Amino acid sequence: MFADTRAFSGFSVDDLAKAKEFYGETLGLRVSQDTDMGTLSLHLAGDTTVMLYQKDNHEAASFTILNFPVDDVDRAVDELTARGVRFERYDGFDMDDKGIVRPKGKEPTIAWFKDPAGNVLSVLDGSL
Repeated sequence: MFADTRAFSGFSVDDLAKAKEFYGETLGLRVSQDTDMGTLSLHLAGDTTVMLYQKDNHEAASFTILNFPVDDVDRAVDELTARGVRFERYDGFDMDDKGIVRPKGKEPTIAWFKDPAGNVLSVLDGSL
């Protein structure tokens, strides 16, 4: 039934202007705005689009909503930190000083951060 549909994901934020600045300028994604619908579209690699919409009673997702596979997690964390991004620390994970988890197994190296609305994102080793 849906095998040939172009499905997309979406999530809420509490401020579209802050989201546009963060995703467009801080993360360097291509962002477009539909003022009629009051939404933002994040244009990701692979012709993937994610829709963001403002919600007055927004509650941040308590799980990772977007994962960004990268070639070098350390470099990505350093670049994002230089742009003002703060990396999260979670109990139960062995994290280094940068907030990077470096597992000893098949799990990827990963670091989590939040968008201005408090939604959780990650950079992770894209080679796995």
